[in-house]
Order: sequence, then structure tokens, then C-alpha cells
Amino acid sequence: MTIRAVHHLNCASMCPIGGFLLGQRGLRGKLVAHCLLLETERDGLILVDTGFGTRDTTGQTAIRRSFRAMCGPVLSPDETALAQLTARGFDPGDVRHIVVTHLDLDHAGGLGDFPTARVHLHAREHAAAMTRAKRLEQQRYIPSHWAHGPKWEVYSENGDTWRGLPAVQRLRGVDADLGLLPMHGHTRGHSAITVRAADRWLIHAGDAYFHRGAVDTGAGGVPIGLAAFERMMQIDGAARRGSVAALRQLRESYDDLDLFCAHDPNEYAAFGHA
Repeated sequence: MTIRAVHHLNCASMCPIGGFLLGQRGLRGKLVAHCLLLETERDGLILVDTGFGTRDTTGQTAIRRSFRAMCGPVLSPDETALAQLTARGFDPGDVRHIVVTHLDLDHAGGLGDFPTARVHLHAREHAAAMTRAKRLEQQRYIPSHWAHGPKWEVYSENGDTWRGLPAVQRLRGVDADLGLLPMHGHTRGHSAITVRAADRWLIHAGDAYFHRGAVDTGAGGVPIGLAAFERMMQIDGAARRGSVAALRQLRESYDDLDLFCAHDPNEYAAFGHA
């Protein structure tokens, strides 16, 4: 069914040290957490990722000092999805569904602000976050983000495809045209999210890549700092590189889609936001 409107939100500004390593000027760089708020005909409001949540901004969750030192999160209450919905005149209780690319702390921190929403994600991502079997997974996932007991909706690839790629084309209880496009590597179950908005497709690539240079051959490549961060945070390097190659091929092959990742401020600005 029809998606009436798409709102692009930045739900987690971050200012890591070494802006020049990110292809930016100054000592401190700037990254965003690009989330989507979808107004639908039958599904109420849908969020794609949440950024940080209210409890993150008030120090009630265990965000590691190492993350704060490296990424410089602003943690502004005004940037939470909850605050931005309220400022736009929406009732947070109308958020019926949240679709997450993955459950990293800067993507899933706001789940608790919408406790009645169904949370849709890949089954491998859910398993990784629940078990936290590897040290990197113990650092990236914060169990208090889902201590409220979300209504999980988990999926695996079962033969569906989207433009030749394995996909989950229909989400349970969702009439709007949204799907999961598995892009593993950054995490075990990382997925891009496909959104049909009017005559175009939005592809939210999450953290499959961190800079437009990964998928745009004319953007001058990925800055050294972000390339190093991608490698540091990947759970499977070969899978991550394969995901980037698949996204690059999509971008080059189709002119009816807008591809963007979660943290590139220039991609966020392309939708009319500073």
C-alpha cells in the first residue's frame, strides 16, 4: 500500500576526533545516524532504525567510554526519534513497526521509546544480539536497549529475490512496500531496507558502507579513517566486501533508486537536510 510521506531524520550526531581522516576539515568530524519515518495508509507510522534513545541521552544505558571517546556522540535529547516525532505533531503511540538494519547501539537505542512497536530484522542479527558470542558483539550490542521485551519479527531468506538479490519482500503485518535486503558482513545479520516511495525506491544501506565513495566511483574513494573503521567493526570481511559490491552494482544498474548509508552526512544532506 501507499507510503504517504517519508521524513529523513538524524537521530545521532557524532563528532569523532580526526575529521581530516574522514575526508572532512577540522579536528572533529561529523557523522549522522540517518533514520526514516514513514507515514503510511494502513500501518500507522514506521521507523527505519532509531538512532540513540531517550535513556541513552540521560545516561541510563551502558554506552562504553571507548565508544564515547572514539565516536564523540552528542547524545542530544532533541535528536531522539521520539522527540522529533513529537515536534512534528505525531503521536509516538502510532509507531506500529520499526525495521532495523541491525542492532548496534547507535541504530537500536530508541527501541525502548516505542515499546508497543513490532521490531523487524534478520534472524541472524537477532541471534547475534541475543547471544553476543564474540567480544566485538559484546561491545556493539547493549541488552538494555531491548530490556522492555520488544515484539520481535525475525526473517530469513526463503527464495525471495529483489532485482536478482536474496531478499525478504514482505514483512509480517505490514501492507506498505518494505523489505529486507540481506547485506551481511558488518554484523552477522545486517540488512539494507528497501522502501517503495511513489515511483522511486529508497535503499537504506545501514552500515554496509560508511562513505559514498564505497558505491560511487566518482566520489574519490573511501577516506582512510572510515576505511579503517569499517574493517575494525566488521564481523566478516569477505561478506562485507561482497555486500558493498552488490550495492554498487545496484546503483550502477538502476536509475529509479536512491541509495544511502546511515552515517554519511553528505548523503543525508542530499535529501535537503544539513
